[in-house]
Amino acid sequence: MDTHDWLAERFEEHRTHLRAVAYRILGSVSDADDAVQEAWLRLARSDSSQVENLGGWLTTVVARVSLNMLQSRKTRREDPAGSHLPEEIAGSADSAGPEYQAMLADSVGLALPRCDPAAGQPRPPPGPGRGHHPGRRPDPAA
Repeated sequence: MDTHDWLAERFEEHRTHLRAVAYRILGSVSDADDAVQEAWLRLARSDSSQVENLGGWLTTVVARVSLNMLQSRKTRREDPAGSHLPEEIAGSADSAGPEYQAMLADSVGLALPRCDPAAGQPRPPPGPGRGHHPGRRPDPAA
């Protein structure tokens, strides 16, 4: 087995993780695949004998390539083609189940800023001295 075949096997071991990293940054399956392909090209051109942690090196490369793609998209004022909603990653076995859909909806809700509809402004989450606390009546003087 030559070095190129060995590198290809190691790369394939990390491909799913790399694609997920790129997808989380870019929000597009096709752009994620492009970033992973660019990471493979960079690995094939580099001196991989000096790389101690191949998975970490590849993750770093994919993240940087993805961020560069975002920057160039912003510079050129490009919008991703198609829907503005993130695509689902094909082949995700857990994505079909209702438990996954509920977990995804909850995680998206937590990631979005809380908004005050009257003012149209984000508001901080309830905490000590702010907002409503379950089991406690609001202070009428406040």
